[in-house]
Amino acid sequence: MFTLNSLLDRKKLQRQFQDEGRLSIEGFFAGKAADALYANLRSRADWMEILNSGDKLIELDRAAQQNLTDGQRDELSQAIYAQAREGFQYRYETIRVPDEADIRAALDDVIVRFADWISGGEARAFFREITGSNDIDFADAQATAYSPGHFLTGHDDDFPGKNRVAAYVFNLTPVWRTEWGGLLLFHDDANGVSGLVPGFNRLNLFKVPQMHSVTEVTQSAPYRRYAITGWLRKSGQR
Repeated sequence: MFTLNSLLDRKKLQRQFQDEGRLSIEGFFAGKAADALYANLRSRADWMEILNSGDKLIELDRAAQQNLTDGQRDELSQAIYAQAREGFQYRYETIRVPDEADIRAALDDVIVRFADWISGGEARAFFREITGSNDIDFADAQATAYSPGHFLTGHDDDFPGKNRVAAYVFNLTPVWRTEWGGLLLFHDDANGVSGLVPGFNRLNLFKVPQMHSVTEVTQSAPYRRYAITGWLRKSGQR
């Protein structure tokens, strides 16, 4: 199902990654793999909204979200924004893929198949070549969906023991306008930023650690911002 676009200029991508520490690969898959993934994400009901309260992870499935009263939703939003003003905060929906190979093998799920594919074979060889890191062992993965009000504040993905080499974002949003938010921003040391607009069949790849964020999706956005995201990781943590 998943086949790399044979027209990708690997040498050019390798140079860009080495020079800039990040790149954006248009037309990542050949064929209709991106269409199949997008259709799957749109059809699913097993999304889990996640947010944090300090170091505590809070998860709300669709039923829990629907059972909130208007007052509870407003109180929750105000608490989320209060923490986002000065600390690390996120709010979006996710479908996680297990890291364990035996658990993945028992699941009939296209997102899991994507995670398996990106963890080995031609994909792993491709990422080792592009990043220059021959010790990349596997990739973890989660599907993400950002609706109006969802965002991710600045962080650098550097987490002890996770052995992350690079982060990836596989974009699955066919139609998007810059004004709708949901931009992947990279922060520099001089308070400057550069950003990427959500796209389709595009893979963003960047070294870890690197400060970045996702801007809040605005109320004017008529679509959700879909992606599959994760990290390319060295052996020793699976």
